[in-house]
Amino acid sequence: MKIEVLFPEYCNLFADSSNMKYLKQCLPEAEFIYTDYMSEPVFAREPVDLIYMGAMTERVQSMVINKLLPYRERIVELIKKDVPFLITSNALEVFGRWIENEDGTKEKGLAIFDFYAKRNMMHRFNGLVRGHFGDMPIIGFKTQFSMAYSDNFKYNFIQVDRGTGMNPSVDTEGIHVHQFYGTYLVGPFLILNPLFTKHLMQVMGIENPKLAFEPVIMEAYERRMKEFMDPKVKF
Repeated sequence: MKIEVLFPEYCNLFADSSNMKYLKQCLPEAEFIYTDYMSEPVFAREPVDLIYMGAMTERVQSMVINKLLPYRERIVELIKKDVPFLITSNALEVFGRWIENEDGTKEKGLAIFDFYAKRNMMHRFNGLVRGHFGDMPIIGFKTQFSMAYSDNFKYNFIQVDRGTGMNPSVDTEGIHVHQFYGTYLVGPFLILNPLFTKHLMQVMGIENPKLAFEPVIMEAYERRMKEFMDPKVKF
């Protein structure tokens, strides 16, 4: 099993790199390939079982878009073939139509999904999110300078029960198409959501997924879920 982590030297903000550190504990026999920015992505030339990319600075977003643009059709092909992707925080914006700056200028994205992002670098949004993916509870944190917009968020990942969705006017969060999972949530996401981690391992082809440190991680999850269910908690 091969798991490709894209550009870890840049895409590692908000402890997002811990997503793969934890998954490596869950899958000790898997091969984790850490593709640096100057290298050709492995997914371009051979099969992989998961592609991961995490949070980055706004300057790096432009670099990553330029880096991945030659592989756009390959990425679309892999998504259609149900190759799992996990994309967290503002890495999701790379896959949208464009990113708009405060002065109205736009940086083109990969345009794989029909949404765009608007930056507000003078205001960082921080908040909690509680929602569900199907019947699976999902929790997490947001910390971002941008919000995402679309005329129709067609491919939603998380239905938000409390907190902010892709922007304050919608109650849906993230993108889910085939086995592509993209979300603004940080945390790190896989540690905060062990049930989803099991689901991700299943779509990667693991029949009976086992979580690393499962009793401890589930106890922490249940305790945190109880906190997120408290009506006194501010989202």
